[in-house]
Amino acid sequence: MGGTLTWDHERPFAPIHDRLPYDAIVDRPAPLWPGGARLAVWVVPNIEHYEYLPPGGAVDPYPRTPHPDVRKFSYHDYGNRVGFWRMLEVLDRHAIPCTTSLNVAVLDHYPEVAEAMVERGWDHMSHGLYNTQYLTGMDEAEERAFLEECNGVLRRHTGRNFAGMLGPNITGNAWTPDLMAELGMTFHADWVHDERPAPLITRSGHPLVAMPYTYALNDAPLLMRSHVEGPDYARYLIAQFDELHEREENIGRMMCLSLHPFTIGQPHRAAHLDRVLAHLRSHDDVWFATASEIVAHYRRTAYDDDLRRATEAVPA
Repeated sequence: MGGTLTWDHERPFAPIHDRLPYDAIVDRPAPLWPGGARLAVWVVPNIEHYEYLPPGGAVDPYPRTPHPDVRKFSYHDYGNRVGFWRMLEVLDRHAIPCTTSLNVAVLDHYPEVAEAMVERGWDHMSHGLYNTQYLTGMDEAEERAFLEECNGVLRRHTGRNFAGMLGPNITGNAWTPDLMAELGMTFHADWVHDERPAPLITRSGHPLVAMPYTYALNDAPLLMRSHVEGPDYARYLIAQFDELHEREENIGRMMCLSLHPFTIGQPHRAAHLDRVLAHLRSHDDVWFATASEIVAHYRRTAYDDDLRRATEAVPA
């Protein structure tokens, strides 16, 4: 047979994901951080509460035994009773602005913790009511009501709504970004697809920024499940920082430090967090900022160009 073989049904493939059209970081102009900083760093203490008798749901957060699981519950509760205060001492020593991933019921259950965060002016992103109540399994109306309830609790304590969210226990539904945008949130941290912020496309067109959190160097899975301990944890974080900070092609990227008081607040680990923060603070060309500050700067300086590039890349 001669000639060229063609197929009548040939057409371009659909985008990989219509919320986040593919845009290679090597082709994308780097955002310019304030003051000529080479790297933006945001630090995220996860301030959580795990219920002693959690309700049934689509996913059971305590699969070890039937409830109550005292071992698992008390390990997490340690974070608010003890670990938070040890972690706080280290963060204060280095004057770190923080963005909490907040189970908002903590504000009622632990008023001392709430007061400490208010005193320091920490930024808050929603992490749901409890880390034992997931978005998975909710329909859209139920989820909207849930997000509004979370806003209501935060308003009662601070007078503000949440600016963004890390889904409770990193859960969500297909419509979650759409609801967030419609409720006035500006960023979603679940998407760890990048080393820079990026536009997250919503059905309403309301702007929403994907603000990459971290799973790879999240202290809880690393220190609890991967048999990594403090010295290696610090070595990994410093190696990540040095790679992002030192190489010219990495200018304009972000680094996230994800912390859990029940993990990093253990007596044998806090000194390793101190070592990491001392290394980062020894560089004067690093922008330590909250999520809201980074998102606001990105929206002013690079969001429109990135959104245009992303939407132009989507086939008609």
